[in-house]
Amino acid sequence: MARRFHAPYLSEPTSSLATWTRNLAVFSVVAVLVSILILRFDFLEMKPALATFFGALGLAVLSILLGLAAFVAIWRNGSRGMSRVLLAFMIDAVVLAYPAYLALQYRKLPKIYDITTDPIDPPRFEALASLRNGDGTNTAVYAGLYSAEQQQKFYPDIEPVQIELPPDRAYAIALKLVNRRKWFVVDERAPQPPRRVGRIEAVARTPIMGFREDISIRVQPDGEDSRIDVRSASRYFDSDLGSNAARVNKLIEDLSNAGEAEAQKPVKKITPPPVAAKQNAKTVKK
Repeated sequence: MARRFHAPYLSEPTSSLATWTRNLAVFSVVAVLVSILILRFDFLEMKPALATFFGALGLAVLSILLGLAAFVAIWRNGSRGMSRVLLAFMIDAVVLAYPAYLALQYRKLPKIYDITTDPIDPPRFEALASLRNGDGTNTAVYAGLYSAEQQQKFYPDIEPVQIELPPDRAYAIALKLVNRRKWFVVDERAPQPPRRVGRIEAVARTPIMGFREDISIRVQPDGEDSRIDVRSASRYFDSDLGSNAARVNKLIEDLSNAGEAEAQKPVKKITPPPVAAKQNAKTVKK
């Protein structure tokens, strides 16, 4: 009975709209993956890579529209292909979910890309300055008053880190945390007299697309203690979607915890080696 029941349906033609819906969805996934690989491994410049990515999103949207048309056609003429439409919708949802989330974040978060613990005198990009003067890149100069006001409004907890350690030990903690995060260190200068100001410049990358975001860390004396200032700025786009603030907040937390733990360690006293007792000179009786 089941065989006779399904036979009329199996003899119906497959909807061409359903086939195109599935094919576009699959191609959009391939295009997204290719664009991500292009960005992460620098196969092409930023603009063509982004054009590929947004083109893939456009194909996913077109796939949804064709899927709706295919659904209407299948409902009317009884043709096959509903499974292809449903598969395409699932693929399109996967492709568009994260970009949709980013679009919501873009509307909710401030349009800034430069976060620092010291807006008055932010840590400078010196070694990284030459990498921020290309076409479409953000300048190495701090974003200015508007960025500072928006940061204070949306991220009021971002402040300098005070550590009860001398600058050389505070600098060692900061460099260790940078290396633990596997950021690419471009320049490192330990605090040495008479300057006694340490600097670290490094490059981090966003998790999925691999966009570069530059970091500058400054360690300077504050009496007998140390003050650490951090700056993180996106190299591209006018909005970082909160990534720099999240990075700076996490680094501030780790610096504070590591500094407290290091300050509680007992300082090892270096004891001088024992002085060998001088042997009395033998006198020879003549």
